[in-house]
Amino acid sequence: MANPAQEVTRDMSGRVCIVTGANTGIGEITARELARAGAHVFLACRSKERAVPVLERITRETKNEQVELLKLDLASLRSVRDAARTFLARDLPLHVLVNNAGLAGPRGVSDDGFEIAFGVNHLGHFAFTRLLEQRLRESAPSRIVNVSSGSHYQTKGSIDWEKLQQPTASLTGLPEYAVSKLANVLFAAEHARRLPSGVTTYSLNPGMVATDVWREVPLPVRAVMKLFMLSNEQGARTTLHCATSPELASETGLYYDKCKPRRPSRLAQDSDLAAELWRRSEAWTGK
Repeated sequence: MANPAQEVTRDMSGRVCIVTGANTGIGEITARELARAGAHVFLACRSKERAVPVLERITRETKNEQVELLKLDLASLRSVRDAARTFLARDLPLHVLVNNAGLAGPRGVSDDGFEIAFGVNHLGHFAFTRLLEQRLRESAPSRIVNVSSGSHYQTKGSIDWEKLQQPTASLTGLPEYAVSKLANVLFAAEHARRLPSGVTTYSLNPGMVATDVWREVPLPVRAVMKLFMLSNEQGARTTLHCATSPELASETGLYYDKCKPRRPSRLAQDSDLAAELWRRSEAWTGK
């Protein structure tokens, strides 16, 4: 019987895909099922030591030899630029970019001085996507899949721009995580308005999944949270649906939950806020 992730994945023969944070959790499942479906898959990961065993396991399980590692640390814009340059130098097409990597709960700043959740979950992905955008355009039809979270509904008021350039203020880091996930939805929607036909964007809620994204949340809180979470296989379904479903080829800029479009939060539908986030992200990343 097919696993929950494999059930929604369509044939990807001849397609080239990048999955960030593919060494664990739903990122690993996403990369594995794309490889099983015949894609040439790049695991874009920070730690080579942690990624290589996963790469070898995916290659062994799927019998797909076209699975490679791409070194990427989203907390460093220098690393982001290096990773994009390394991929582009291969002169390969790019059909699917899955911006999956994320963290929740740590406190501090990124290498470039941004609140760590925002720096990794949004800004690093924004820069990486924009650096690869021309290749995605040239490879159309192509897709950009942004893994957000239902946590984005928890952001109240609006985005405090000043706090994005300061260390994490909260004890748990979860309010900052919610802002970063709101940014994912805003980015996908605004990008859809700027891209030509043939390049489509999606944001999604994988559900509350028991992945390493929660590893920095204080232990008592994390233990209770995980009692109510989905498996990685279940969590990867919506990502794979957005990445591979032929039915979604004509849809762009929407937010998905349980493999279906869903109305995101009020803030996530604010086109002025999305445009302002884009403008500031361009200025902060140089893209």
